[in-house]
This record gives sequence, C-alpha cells and structure tokens, in this order.
Amino acid sequence: MEELKAQILAFLEGVSKEKPRVMAEKLGAKKKDVDKACSDLAKEGKIEYLYIGTSFVTLAGRDHTPGVAHEE
Repeated sequence: MEELKAQILAFLEGVSKEKPRVMAEKLGAKKKDVDKACSDLAKEGKIEYLYIGTSFVTLAGRDHTPGVAHEE
C-alpha cells in the first residue's frame, strides 16, 4: 500500500486534479486499492477531495479557484 500511495502522490505532482478511477487506470492498479490509498492519504493530510460535479483528488493545499492563473 505504501508503494501505491507514493505512486499516487507522484502522479498528482504532474496534474492539477484527477478522478480516482482514471488514476487507477493510468497506474495499473485496482480502483478499490486506489480508493483505500487515497482515503489514507487524505487522513494523513497529503491529499484533498474536490467535489466539482464529481469527485476528484488533488494534493493538499492547491488552489482550484476557476478563472485564476496560479503559479506552481
């Protein structure tokens, strides 16, 4: 599980936000394993869930205000 959590964090470094289902496909993991790893990472304060019509995950502390350019 720790390896999957590390893969998720690395994946999220390169994107603004992503659906857990898509991450599972791209990482070659089972969705239920990705869901569990994301839940653990959220409890650890490393990622956050976003609900924008559907659920996404993102790295904790990222600003996703629409229409505003952000420097990373």
